[in-house]
Amino acid sequence: MPGLGTSFGRGAATNYQQDLAHSDCILFMGSNMAEAHPVAFRYPMMAKARGATLVHVDPRFSRTSALCDVHVQIRAGSDIAFLGGLINYVLTHDRWFKEYVLHYTNAPDIIMEGFRGTEDLDGLFSGYAGDGRTGHYDARHGHWSYAHTPEEAEEDPWTGATPMYRMHRQELGMHGHALDLGPSAHAGTRQATTACDIEERPRDPTLQDDRCVFQILKRHFARYTPDLVSEVCGCTAEEFVRVAELLCANSGPERTTAICYALGWTQHTTGVQMIRAAGILQLLLGNMGRPGGGIMAMRGHSTIQGSTDVSTLYDSLPGYLPQPCADERHERLDTYVEDEGQVTGGWSRFRQYIVSLLKAWYGDAATPANDFGFGWLPRPDADYSQLPYFDRMAKGGVKGYFLFGQNPAGGGPNARLHRAGLRNLDWLVVVDWFEIESSVFWRDDPEGPPASEIKTEVFFLPAASSPEKEGSLTNTQRMLQWHDKALDPTGDSRSDAWYLYHLGKRLKQLYAGSTDPRDQPLLNLTWDYEREHPEQLPDGTRSRITDEPDLEKVLMEINGYCTDEIDPRSGRPRLVSGYDELADDGSTACGCWIYSGVYPEPGRNRARERKLGPNPLQPDWGWAWPANKRVLYNRASAAPDGRL
Repeated sequence: MPGLGTSFGRGAATNYQQDLAHSDCILFMGSNMAEAHPVAFRYPMMAKARGATLVHVDPRFSRTSALCDVHVQIRAGSDIAFLGGLINYVLTHDRWFKEYVLHYTNAPDIIMEGFRGTEDLDGLFSGYAGDGRTGHYDARHGHWSYAHTPEEAEEDPWTGATPMYRMHRQELGMHGHALDLGPSAHAGTRQATTACDIEERPRDPTLQDDRCVFQILKRHFARYTPDLVSEVCGCTAEEFVRVAELLCANSGPERTTAICYALGWTQHTTGVQMIRAAGILQLLLGNMGRPGGGIMAMRGHSTIQGSTDVSTLYDSLPGYLPQPCADERHERLDTYVEDEGQVTGGWSRFRQYIVSLLKAWYGDAATPANDFGFGWLPRPDADYSQLPYFDRMAKGGVKGYFLFGQNPAGGGPNARLHRAGLRNLDWLVVVDWFEIESSVFWRDDPEGPPASEIKTEVFFLPAASSPEKEGSLTNTQRMLQWHDKALDPTGDSRSDAWYLYHLGKRLKQLYAGSTDPRDQPLLNLTWDYEREHPEQLPDGTRSRITDEPDLEKVLMEINGYCTDEIDPRSGRPRLVSGYDELADDGSTACGCWIYSGVYPEPGRNRARERKLGPNPLQPDWGWAWPANKRVLYNRASAAPDGRL
C-alpha cells in the first residue's frame, strides 16, 4: 500500500482485471498469475491472442512462464535491481513519455535545498539518524519536501507535534491514510501543509534544474546499468535489454503496458520499494490511468483488499481514516481533524467522514456536545502490529486473544515467536473450520514444553464455511461482490458474524446500567442487526438458525444514511447515494466512506448486481470503490488539452 499510495495517492490496484485484455504488453513479476489467479489470467491470454506480448520475470519457471512469450530467470529477491535497471534504461535512452510526464507527474517540481541522495552520502539519504545498521529517517530534517514549503523557514523542529504523534507519523511511518501517503516530509499538521499560499510552486518545465525531481531520479537510478542488473540478478544483460525494449516499445501515446505483481513482491523486506519502483516506471512510460495500463496488485486472498478497507489494522479506522493515538493532539476532534485532514482533494472532506463514522457507531449518543463520541475511540500508545504484539504476548503482556481467519502458529513470519506468545496467554479463542496449528499448538509443537506445562486455556469454536454464510468480498480490483448463503452450517458451526454479533450482545447485557465512563463506548455502540423476517435458503426452506444477524443491514450502515430523514419506501433512514452527501453536523452516518454508494436505495445491493452490458467497464457487475470507478486516475487517459 505505501508503494502505490506514495506514487499515485491510493494504495489499491489501479485498473480492473478485465482491462488486461486491452494491454499491448504485460509484465508479471512477483506473481504466478496463471496458477494463483487463474480466473483473472484469462484476460492476459485474451491480450496475447490479439497480439500482446507477455513477459514473466521470476526465479522459477512456472505455468505462467510457460504461457508467456518471454521468461527471464532472476535471483530470488533481486527484483528491485531489475526494476531499477528498467527505470534507468527508460531515462538514459530517452524513452519516457514526455507530454505525460510533464503534465501528470511531479517530475518538474523543485525539491528543497539541502536534500542529498545516496550517491552523495554513501548509500544513505539526507535525514538519516543511526549507526548505519539501525536507525530511521526524519523526512523534515532531510529536506525531502518541495521548495518554498513552510518548513524551509521553520527553525523549531516538529512544532506542535508531541512524542507519541512523532512515533506514529515518522518512526513507524504508517498511520491511517499515511498507509497511502507514506511518511510525512512536513513538521506541521496535514491541513497546514496541504494549503498553499503561493500561486504556483517552483517548477522547471525544461527538467534541467539539478533540484527538480526528474534530475534527482536520473542521478539515483544511474547506477542500475544492464551490466549491474546482470551481476545482481543473474540474468544476462541481453535478456534484461530485451525486456526493457518490449516495455518501451509498447508504451506511449498509442500503446500501453500493464504490470502485475502479487505476494512475491509484498512479502519481501524490500516489497514497498519494489512496488514504488514499479510506480515510477509506469509514470515515466505514461501507463497510469489509461486502458490496458496500470498496476494490478493481485491480492493473496478473496477479500484481503476488503480487510484493510474496513479495517483490520490497529492504526487505521474504516476507509483509511487514521486511528487517533494516545497523544494530546488527538484528544479532541477539532485538533485531530486539523492534524490529519487536508484542504485539497478527496481528504478535504475528512471531517465529514469521521463524524459520519462516529454517528454510525454511536448513533444518538454521538452529539456535538461530546465531540460525537470521539473520545470513546481507543488510542494506541505503542506499536501494536503483529510482530511487536506477539513479542509483547510472549513476555506476558497480553491476557487473551481472539483468532479469526488467521494461523500465526503455522503461517506467521516468525512462527516460533508466535507459538511462544500463544503459550503465555491465559485464554485463546480460535474460530475456524478445523483444528489449525494455532488451536493445537499446546500439544503439537515439537519445540515447545509438555502440554501439562502450558497455562493457556483454548476455546475452539467451529466456523461456517463460505457456502454456509452470506456477505461481501472485496477483490483485487476494489470490487465488492455479494455472495448469498447456499445452505446452513452443520452442527454447532456458525458464521464469524454470528459469533461477533452475539458476543457483542452478551457484553452489552453484562455491562447494562454501568455508569463507569470506560464502559460507555460499549453501551452506546449501535448493535441492531436483527432480522425482520426469517432467513430463506435458496431451496425455499427456512434456515434452522433463527438468530443469524442480517448482514445487509450492516452493509446499509457501511453505505451510510441520513439520521434526520426517513425514506417512505422503507420506513427507515434514507440511504445516501455516495460520500459527497456526507455531512459533519451529525445529520449523516456512514460506516466506511469509500464504500458509500454500494447500497444507495432500499432493496438495491449493488454488490449483488450481475448485469453484463456493452460497456467494457461492466459498471453493473458488482460495485467498486470509490464511486464505482473501475480505473483510478483516468484523467490521465486524455491529452492535457482534453483530447482522448
